[in-house]
Amino acid sequence: MIALRQEAEGRRQELGVPHESEKRYSPSPMREFETALGQYLIYQTFLSITHPSHTVYLAISHRIYEKFFTQIAIQLILKKYQVLLPIVDINNDKKPC
Repeated sequence: MIALRQEAEGRRQELGVPHESEKRYSPSPMREFETALGQYLIYQTFLSITHPSHTVYLAISHRIYEKFFTQIAIQLILKKYQVLLPIVDINNDKKPC
């Protein structure tokens, strides 16, 4: 899930945007990552121009983090593109921090 946060006048506004691979089954974790990263970078690019007070996140569950995002190659990509990656409890209604 791609999450947006806007901080203005002492209040926080958050919005979750499911990325395309959450809407259908994808057999490849790498393909899902490619799709999510591409969407993250697109949102981040345009929002940095149109709404600079917004922050974009690529929120994932702890299970997905442990299974996929701990790989060195994935960590290098996240670092290169400065992806903000909160780990959220998908069974809880709380928004990413």
